[in-house]
Amino acid sequence: MTSAHLRVEAGDGVATLTLDSPHNRNALSTALIGALSEGFAAAVADPAVRVIVLSHTGPVFCAGADLKETAAAFDGDGTLPVVPLADLLASLWESPKPIVARVGGAARAGGIGLIATADIVVCADTATFAFSEVRLGVIPAVISVPVRRRISARAAAELFLTGDVFDAARAAEIGLVTRVVGADDVDTVVDRYCESLIKGAPAALGGARALLQDVTVRDELARMADASDHYFRSDEGREGIQAHREKRPPHWIPASRR
Repeated sequence: MTSAHLRVEAGDGVATLTLDSPHNRNALSTALIGALSEGFAAAVADPAVRVIVLSHTGPVFCAGADLKETAAAFDGDGTLPVVPLADLLASLWESPKPIVARVGGAARAGGIGLIATADIVVCADTATFAFSEVRLGVIPAVISVPVRRRISARAAAELFLTGDVFDAARAAEIGLVTRVVGADDVDTVVDRYCESLIKGAPAALGGARALLQDVTVRDELARMADASDHYFRSDEGREGIQAHREKRPPHWIPASRR
């Protein structure tokens, strides 16, 4: 399966789902979320697939929500991309097959949500991360559900509230990623993890993964999708997205701080 937004390759027990939307830095548009959901479901249904890898093209793993599409949804009162994202994250979290994330570049906001659903995350030492939502007038509601199950409450408070960029070493320190390696070594380390995972019996892998899952995640994601929709449609959310697109500070930043 290949679409305009996602490449899927399968072989030797591994299905690799590659985010391939370079025009918007692999931002989570409705089209990409739909393609990723379809590709993931196909990988889960294929008995030959034992491990699922989330990867990406280009220098950015995922830039977060597609803000252009989000702004357009305001005008027509349409569905925001964050709503189907909640369903995708629930499906990834509940996967009966292990997921490995290959992070060779920057991840922001919703992109970190994808990473948090993976069992093993291999990250390039040049990658950076940020929960940038509050700087856009919204909150990391949906992605907080898997993320808070990976990182400490103190780290979540610092990073959710400041929106500051943090590096790969910090991501490993707080438990967001598993391994930080040189950019040239990411694929090799991902392959090694896949080789190890394939040695596990399929049903046992699914059972072991179930031991690590919180069964309340899907319900919590549904509630957080409603909360996220509210903040995106708020006056602050609209202003934050507009300011981002116009490359200017939002109005809530004091003039002396701009």
